Amino acid sequence: MTINDKRIGEGEAVVLIHGLFGNLDNLGRLARHLSEDYEVISLDLPNHGLSSHVASFDYPVLATMIAAHIESLNIAPCHFVGHSMGGKVAMQLALDYPHLIKSLVVADIAPVTYTHRHTHIFDALNAIDLASLTNRAQATKVVTEHGIDAGTAQFLLKNLAKGDEGFFWRCNIDNLANNYERIISGLTDESGDACFNGATLFIKGENSDYITSDHRPAIMQYFPTAQAKIIQGTGHWLHAEKPASFNKIVSDFIAKNSDANSV
Repeated sequence: MTINDKRIGEGEAVVLIHGLFGNLDNLGRLARHLSEDYEVISLDLPNHGLSSHVASFDYPVLATMIAAHIESLNIAPCHFVGHSMGGKVAMQLALDYPHLIKSLVVADIAPVTYTHRHTHIFDALNAIDLASLTNRAQATKVVTEHGIDAGTAQFLLKNLAKGDEGFFWRCNIDNLANNYERIISGLTDESGDACFNGATLFIKGENSDYITSDHRPAIMQYFPTAQAKIIQGTGHWLHAEKPASFNKIVSDFIAKNSDANSV
């Protein structure tokens, strides 16, 4: 099983983890910003980008895979930043492998179970007939006809690639669909009292409902030292909508918890 990564910069290690249907370039602006002071490792999650496709896809499994990859790089403990599903992966990693975590930033996701928000996306992607597809414009037309807005369509179709035998999906749509109940589930706590006491920051988009006041008890249960920031005028894609604000909040938090500032 292979985890694909991209590494830039030098210094303490910061690991970036993208969300559902994404790839390691999704947090590229943050990576470039942080690389001025840190070594930044951007990951393709399994079933995404250039990483291996796996049949079993839940948060404990993903945490174990990421932990093994980080340990193979000999860079732990690291700062971790995860957006959306990647935030859940990072949270599970913090619960299961706290020795790997120097600080944790979770972007617009809570450690709870969500409703089915992506059924229409799976339907739209599966409606694309790859065998007859001749250009990307055709794929865009199919996706937008299924009610996907232009910006989201552009994001999703970054997964569409073309090889010698035609178009193909880099992400494994079938495996993601088959594991969707696990993807929207909350964190796994086999001991019943798991928590991470290290430095943790949750960043919420003001207009997003992925983190609400109802989620505070679950957040504090698992992350009792957690701090929170809200970026005004943003939704779930806060890192793309207001990158300067997002990047500063993340870099300030990491700097505060870096070796240079440790006592």
